[in-house]
Amino acid sequence: MKRASPLFKRIAVIGLGLLGSSLAHAIRHNGLGETVVGHDADTRVMSEARSLGLCGIYAKTAAEAVSDADLVILATPVGAFSTIAEEIGPALANGAIVTDVGSVKRLAIEAVTRHMPAHAVYVPSHPVAGTEQSGPSAGFADLFENRWCILTPIEGSDPQAVARVRAFWEGCGSSIEVMDAEHHDLVLAITSHIPHLIAYNIVGTAADLEEVKRSEVIKFSAGGFRDFTRIAASDPTMWRDIFLANKDAVLEMLARFNEDLAALQRAIRWGDGDALHRLFTRTRSIRQSIIDLGQETAEPDFGRPHGAAEAEHGPESRKKARI
Repeated sequence: MKRASPLFKRIAVIGLGLLGSSLAHAIRHNGLGETVVGHDADTRVMSEARSLGLCGIYAKTAAEAVSDADLVILATPVGAFSTIAEEIGPALANGAIVTDVGSVKRLAIEAVTRHMPAHAVYVPSHPVAGTEQSGPSAGFADLFENRWCILTPIEGSDPQAVARVRAFWEGCGSSIEVMDAEHHDLVLAITSHIPHLIAYNIVGTAADLEEVKRSEVIKFSAGGFRDFTRIAASDPTMWRDIFLANKDAVLEMLARFNEDLAALQRAIRWGDGDALHRLFTRTRSIRQSIIDLGQETAEPDFGRPHGAAEAEHGPESRKKARI
């Protein structure tokens, strides 16, 4: 529902890929800001954003974008946070609030706070939403609807600033969870980062099999492999930065995964059908729990349109598949 009055006068969105462009749509759709200023370091992205009419103003530099903004959102890969924060720090308005959409919070906090002036406030956030698509044209206003957004406030943060960031994400349609940065990175390592790593690996392994032609891997992709390829199609730069930034938590969860995989390997080798059945039963119940929480659909084939439905809705219906 569109607000009667906007939360912020001027919102600067730095980075106009999937999340940044979706934010621009959501801000306008929900009446969260009077003016949206957009900037992206890639001139091709800026050109596409202009053609789509994403923002009210387009800034040539990040520093120019944040001038006079009362909310600044970093929507770039986390690897760019330090450079951007260093650039925008001196240009931030008095009382400006800076937040972000980064999937790794400990490194984000380290990167941004070292360049944050005393007259501005940084409130880290992470909307747990996305698709495998990237670029300005991939964005849509309801990307954050009925999704979680995790806030990881820094100790001693201004409560009013935290409350305003919370209200912003709620205005985008998100539910809010608050946790510390280290716990966030551990949770996301197992719920998001490791699944992506497995997807990248299994798709790469299948493509490298010498005894199976690449064309056969693509032609005879069953549902499981096909869904891995969807995740593995995610933005390479973003995920490179995530794995390097969240190295400790990812390696810890990867070690646990390898231990469980070894146990599964033993069960298959020794024909332990009971162990396999117990695991598969438990994991099936977890899937149902995710559906019950409204974080996925129970529709067959993950709600993908087929036949007449796909012809009616086109590729836009596929764009909204969440990761």
